[in-house]
Amino acid sequence: MSAYERLMDRLHRGEVVILDGPTGTELQARGAPMDPAAWCGPATLENDRLLVDIHTDYIAAGAEIVTANTFAASRLMLEGAGLADRAGEIVTRAVTAARTARDACGRDVVVAGSLSHMMPIAGGLATPDLGRLASEGAMEDAFGVLASQLKEAGVELIILEMMYHPVRVPIALRAALATGLPVWFGASARRAASGDVVAFHTYSDVPLDEIAALIPAVGVDVAGIMHTGGEVITDALAIIRRHFPGPLMAYPDSGYFEMPDWRFVDVVTPARYEAFCGEWLAAGARLLGGCCGLGVDHIRAAVRARAAWRAQQVATA
Repeated sequence: MSAYERLMDRLHRGEVVILDGPTGTELQARGAPMDPAAWCGPATLENDRLLVDIHTDYIAAGAEIVTANTFAASRLMLEGAGLADRAGEIVTRAVTAARTARDACGRDVVVAGSLSHMMPIAGGLATPDLGRLASEGAMEDAFGVLASQLKEAGVELIILEMMYHPVRVPIALRAALATGLPVWFGASARRAASGDVVAFHTYSDVPLDEIAALIPAVGVDVAGIMHTGGEVITDALAIIRRHFPGPLMAYPDSGYFEMPDWRFVDVVTPARYEAFCGEWLAAGARLLGGCCGLGVDHIRAAVRARAAWRAQQVATA
């Protein structure tokens, strides 16, 4: 039985698994510069050792899955930095850093590849640069290439991260599923002015239900909510559950983005995050981790939340 199969067996038995935290914003927090056109993907080229350290620190904190720094590594993102022809190298080096940390730890840790449908972002903003949006055909090609590169580099699963756009999501899904690797689905949400939970779409209030309905009946092993404020996740998980019967995951962000930097403003404290984790576990989540703005201390807090949840289960059995 592979490490991934053992992990899924634990999930199907109702155990709680700990994901890692972010790599892109953690690279920034540790001094790596972000590329003004392509964000965190190019940072891999000059920071292999730092990436290994980040993954190692997450594993030491209790993470059982480490995710390679490939969220922004598609050719569409790298093109603006003049690095599209080095996309394969960037993906391979990012995955190698994660595998190196895993192999050194002597523990049952799974290496995941991140695949997002991120488009180039306008400088100083968090919104897509409308002048650089790709056609659906270009996305089909770029996401397909990235998925293949992740498989060739040696990831054990692909996590579709920050899924929120009704046109781009199916394209990313097709690319990931075509590899034959296990696929997890991470949707992103926000609360609209009406109070409804909607997809994290920049220009319109797309119901999160619409995005959750895109999760296929076969082919996705885990689904959940990521890159979303902690206060929205419980309600968002309930929407995902209406469309997906399998294990649920939750990993929030905190702070905000202004291309090319993450602003570590009012970041949720580990103690508050730990309380959130307890809430998400009660709501059915069985995978806990962190996204942009969080760090190693938050993963330690997730481990504490799991321990408290286990103790509660024993006490009430």
